[in-house]
Amino acid sequence: MSLKTETITYYNFINGEWKSSNSNEKIESKNPADNTEIVGIVQKSTEKDLDEAVMAAKSAQKAWRNKGFIARGQYLYKIAEVLEENIEDIAITMTKEMGKTLAEAKGETMRAISVFKYYASEGMNKIGDVIPHTESDGLMYTTRVPLGVVGIITPWNFPIAIAAWKIAPAIVSGNTVVFKPAQETSITAVKLVKCIAEAGIPKGVVNLVTGTGSTIGQGIIDHADIQAISFTGSNDVGKRVAIGAASRGAKFQTEMGGKNPVIVADDADLDLAVEQTINGGLKSTGQKCTCTSRVIIMEDVFDQFKEKLLSKVREITVGSGLESDTWMGPCSSEKQLQTVVNYIKQGINEGATLLYGGKRLEQGKLKEGYYVEPTVFENVTTSMVIAQEEIFGPVLALIKVRSIEEALEIANDVKYGLSAAIFTRDIGRMMTFIKEIDAGLVRINAETAGVELQAPFGGMKESSSHSREQGKAAIEFFTATKTVFVKA
Repeated sequence: MSLKTETITYYNFINGEWKSSNSNEKIESKNPADNTEIVGIVQKSTEKDLDEAVMAAKSAQKAWRNKGFIARGQYLYKIAEVLEENIEDIAITMTKEMGKTLAEAKGETMRAISVFKYYASEGMNKIGDVIPHTESDGLMYTTRVPLGVVGIITPWNFPIAIAAWKIAPAIVSGNTVVFKPAQETSITAVKLVKCIAEAGIPKGVVNLVTGTGSTIGQGIIDHADIQAISFTGSNDVGKRVAIGAASRGAKFQTEMGGKNPVIVADDADLDLAVEQTINGGLKSTGQKCTCTSRVIIMEDVFDQFKEKLLSKVREITVGSGLESDTWMGPCSSEKQLQTVVNYIKQGINEGATLLYGGKRLEQGKLKEGYYVEPTVFENVTTSMVIAQEEIFGPVLALIKVRSIEEALEIANDVKYGLSAAIFTRDIGRMMTFIKEIDAGLVRINAETAGVELQAPFGGMKESSSHSREQGKAAIEFFTATKTVFVKA
């Protein structure tokens, strides 16, 4: 299936209006499945554009805050409704911009719809507690109040879902938003904001500014009128967000990388373990912060697991995400493809054994895309780069161990601590894993990449600022606690 579209120019959304950048410069968005296709053109914005967006958000914040939680929640229900009407268009745009399969893109859009509905209902929940006071005629209680203007910076791998789970709790809590999406998926972000605008959100509550990280992203970090920043992306940029926000007293939340392990015990259901490892590691072309990267297998079942895994990996079809028989799409960009290929070369040079894949795919209709084979290594040691650094591509490293204790030691021997999984039937091993693993998301007999929208999400060590997203934790981040004492 080929769905070519005319080249359209998309604009910033500032104070309820679609506007060109002050620079009059544009950025092309290319289809990673076919780099000869221009998906559309977006604005290369300036600091002046960002200032306009911040001022619009600042001007709108008081009136928006005064609407109250319940009234704000009604807007979120409407946003979900408009998103539902536009699933097909958004999903196709997402697939064309970053390469994931159309089925995955539709699933992600459905996830965003659920996120807006969830936070719409949060408007009906309590936002504080009554606390006993030492004086009989005194009343003491807490309430939660918005922070003000918040900056939201999102990555390209989940351009709708991550944006939704930041924007929805931010605005239902009474904040106004300046949203900077990843450059690679800015058109998808524009289509999300169009739905928000169509739902009737008041002017200035949500503002979108597209452009480079060095100008717009850094501008959000440094802007004195932005009271909080929620960021998902690389560790290097996340550290800049943390340092910049902390230096001026702004609240910040950073979700960053992962080097997520799966442990396969000798009593595991191997068919389940193989299926979930492949789903966790290779779906979305391995471009998830929670994707499975290291597969740590007990020696008694290593060979059996390996053969089952390779048998399934060989069946994977690689191609455009718009083709109905494609299981795995391209890398999101030429830069990301080169990163993955370089890591594969490093693995080979360090002495790991390449069992399958490892090559760029350029035959036939794949020639113009950024495709790489799903890749599996064995004889991987913990000191190797491919066992330590986040690859963000479809690469699995198999590591053989003698015991669960050794498996846990290797699983924890990285700077990251985002997600982790174990496959075992033994309750004792499950409980030991839950207690000992250094990860913010722990899954038993399931892939590392599953995240529930109603549960807190975030990592340990260098994967996170140790705050949490999603669920009620997001409301906590986007608000401050106010303690009130009333004397009769």
